Amino acid sequence: MQLLLNWFTKLYPVWLVGTALLAFFAPPTMLWFSGQLIVWALSLSMLGMGLTLSPGDFRGILKMPGSVTLGFLCQYTVMPLIGWGIARALQLEPGFAVGLILVASCPGGMASNMISFLARANLALSVVLTMASTMMAFIATPLWTSALAGQYVPVDALGLCKSTLQAVVAPVVIGVLCNWKFPRTVAQISPFGPAVAVLALSLITGGIVAASAHQIAANFGKLVLATFALHVFGFAFGYLVPRLLKYPEQVSRTVSIEVGMQNGGMAAMLARLHFTSQPLAAVPAVFSGVMQNILGGLLASWWHGRPVNDVPAEDAAT
Repeated sequence: MQLLLNWFTKLYPVWLVGTALLAFFAPPTMLWFSGQLIVWALSLSMLGMGLTLSPGDFRGILKMPGSVTLGFLCQYTVMPLIGWGIARALQLEPGFAVGLILVASCPGGMASNMISFLARANLALSVVLTMASTMMAFIATPLWTSALAGQYVPVDALGLCKSTLQAVVAPVVIGVLCNWKFPRTVAQISPFGPAVAVLALSLITGGIVAASAHQIAANFGKLVLATFALHVFGFAFGYLVPRLLKYPEQVSRTVSIEVGMQNGGMAAMLARLHFTSQPLAAVPAVFSGVMQNILGGLLASWWHGRPVNDVPAEDAAT
């Protein structure tokens, strides 16, 4: 069973792209997945993430505060500003602009941990960064979205905060507490967590593509360019900033991956709940999910063949 689950999880990009293509060419097959189903699917995937964590993982922040602080600051400064800059440069219409900024303002994606492992980056730092950015998303995501997307449409920052707490932070906390209090039970079900997350995010992608198939077809080129630029610049700046600050190669790779990969499922959920006047706001999250996995996979393949001998993570730059 474990081999089957691992096989299913590793093919995450295939299921994501496959579901998107099915929904695009045959929208009725995925139109049923909408509304509260998207919220519950995201919550379920975040619960799966929480079940893989323990209170001890939070102590990782104390072991490498410099690297964690650097990664966290890059995540919540570099990406939101890049998203806003691309929306302005490409003169995206309000719906797509808001969606791109929302994606860029979200925490790191769960797939970043797998990409970090393949890229010979620091897996422990990757897990801590994903966890830290996710737990603080209820503050950072509404603030950045309100500041940068507010020029396009009114932004309900408090509503974004509440939804993020309910659908993202709370499930992670519940998962961590369950792993702490009922470790044996969780040990039996946690192997299913990544596979459930893959299924949930694939269904979210399918539902959004199906609901916006015509608009996607009409704006395909611009959407591909916008999300491609977002993640390329994210990976690049996420790598260059630590290197310029003299951090080790392994830390730089990890920060690059964390900054370049976003939680598209969260962005899609928030767009559907809080930007109903802009039905296209959820579309960039779909393109982002596909694009970041393609680029992240290529980057991981490149780095995998180039081992590093750095100390895993250090408190300060060397």
